[in-house]
Amino acid sequence: MRIEGKDYRTIWFENNAVKIIDQTKLPHQFIIKELKTAKDAINAIKIMEVRGAPLIGGTAAYGIALAVQENNDQEFIKKISEDLIQSRPTAINLKWAVDRMMKKISGINSDQVLDIALNEAKEICDEDEKFCENIGINGLKIIEEIYNKKKDTVNILTHCNAGWLATINWGTATSPIYHAHKKGIPIHVWVDETRPRNQGANLTSYELNEEEIPNTIIADNTGGILMQRGEVDMCIVGTDRTLSNGDVCNKIGTYLKALAAHDNNVPFYVALPSSTIDWDIKNAKDIPIEERNSEELSHVEGLDKNNQIKKVLIYPKKSKAMNLAFDVTPAKYVTNLITEKGICEASTEGLKKLFNK
Repeated sequence: MRIEGKDYRTIWFENNAVKIIDQTKLPHQFIIKELKTAKDAINAIKIMEVRGAPLIGGTAAYGIALAVQENNDQEFIKKISEDLIQSRPTAINLKWAVDRMMKKISGINSDQVLDIALNEAKEICDEDEKFCENIGINGLKIIEEIYNKKKDTVNILTHCNAGWLATINWGTATSPIYHAHKKGIPIHVWVDETRPRNQGANLTSYELNEEEIPNTIIADNTGGILMQRGEVDMCIVGTDRTLSNGDVCNKIGTYLKALAAHDNNVPFYVALPSSTIDWDIKNAKDIPIEERNSEELSHVEGLDKNNQIKKVLIYPKKSKAMNLAFDVTPAKYVTNLITEKGICEASTEGLKKLFNK
């Protein structure tokens, strides 16, 4: 996808380093950062220089390759793999990618192990890009159906950033939007601000602007009244972990949007690659929900009048804050899941049939 008219992916390997777009600096600064060590990759995941389940998985894969490049010692690499998995526990793609990388290089002592690791990391990223493109092709059908009935602009509400910046390319929730836009279907996107880190305002709106797709940022609690007014035709979000029964774990606030959509008969779709499906956990209560630093709530960053990025306190100094990063939307509130293999019900039967499980 594009930034200032130039095509990018979110991660690539070049000159013995992993290159990423530092998302903590967007939308005010566009900076390409180098990750030279496995610890650099772990830190990039922890502080959200990279974020979004598929991109976290891709970064973790390259983190293993960087570990091999540093020190091809099995104990060292195993420790790095454990640290990567713990860096952000909710997104299942991370563990999936690390396990896949470790299986690929396990027991290989030849000089080719680095090339094998790099090729596998690139394959994971290439695969995700293709998955996201196919999600867009499949989701396009839903937008086309709405447009053919409405014969007017399709208003789509999304939450957090499940755009190309959260994946390798295309995005999950945004991929159908991009495909519809390329086909000439008039689209307008309601972009949830997504407190506390404002990924919607800072990232989703930013990338939609770069693709010249009309969008409007709204406070997280605005979606309900827009649905009541009939100004939302569909909701589409991403997911960090989807259980085999169709329950969806995504950015905090997703559950409340699903409830509002259900109450107003607005279809609520979740877009995901198969790498985001957790086939093992059966109960949503067993999903590890990340609790992040409360400073993400109590402080905000922005440009001051001198065009400098500043962080300021917005809470009373003595106040405490709780910062849960994710919530779970029960399958009964999800209209359908949009995957690279097609569209299915958010249910055990729907997923098993689509993925031949």
